[in-house]
Amino acid sequence: MHIHPTAIIDPTAEIHSSVKIGAYCIIGNDVTIGADSVLHSHVVVAKNTRIGECNEIFQFASIGEDCQDLKYQGEVTWLEIGDYNKIREACSFHRGTAQDKGLTKIGSRNLFMVNTHIAHDCVVGDDNILANNVGVAGHVTIGNHVIVGGNSGIHQFCRIDDYSMVGGASLILKDVAAFNMVSGNPAKSYGLNIEGMRRKGWSKQTIDTLKDAYKIAFRSGLIKQEALDELQKLLTLEPKVQLLIDSLSRSERGLIR
Repeated sequence: MHIHPTAIIDPTAEIHSSVKIGAYCIIGNDVTIGADSVLHSHVVVAKNTRIGECNEIFQFASIGEDCQDLKYQGEVTWLEIGDYNKIREACSFHRGTAQDKGLTKIGSRNLFMVNTHIAHDCVVGDDNILANNVGVAGHVTIGNHVIVGGNSGIHQFCRIDDYSMVGGASLILKDVAAFNMVSGNPAKSYGLNIEGMRRKGWSKQTIDTLKDAYKIAFRSGLIKQEALDELQKLLTLEPKVQLLIDSLSRSERGLIR
């Protein structure tokens, strides 16, 4: 094992033999770290944290610490992190609370840039990029392939759905529908994340169909159920429309428009 002699590791921690742990790291009780993960210097993994394989965590990150919710009374809660994540300097990820599922869950292949904060009971999917100084409040759900610009803040209980993009320094007070590009304080929708679709190699037909879906959902003036009925008709042309249908159907806080 490649563990620096200044690292302090609790005897209950389960660390794969291929893990590298740098100087002055602290690993607490009931921590699991999977194969080929790297912790650079001065990383703290507090306790009750499961970290998957091939993660890289940079200096001064605080992972798996008690949450800041005043209702938290020391209950046993957890943080789970998937595989191939890159967690940059000074990020802070908190465990869940017993008032929710008791779990904060991070997926795989995410990039968390400097000073990103993930609060208690959040669920973050796969292949996301959260830029410097993004603050994610408690109980937030972030889907897959989402980009959140630097210095943005996301209000508690909001959803940020798949393939959406949040501009820098934005304030998110409502849910962000799939494929949407939002920005501002408070944020407003400025259309589809078309450039992101092109970069993923989506066909012109797919993009054009999603444009039609966006118009139905946000520009037609139809009430919710009428819009959902019209969107259902587009599913035969493009299955990805289902993601937008899901956004409209399950939003509890209302969608940014």
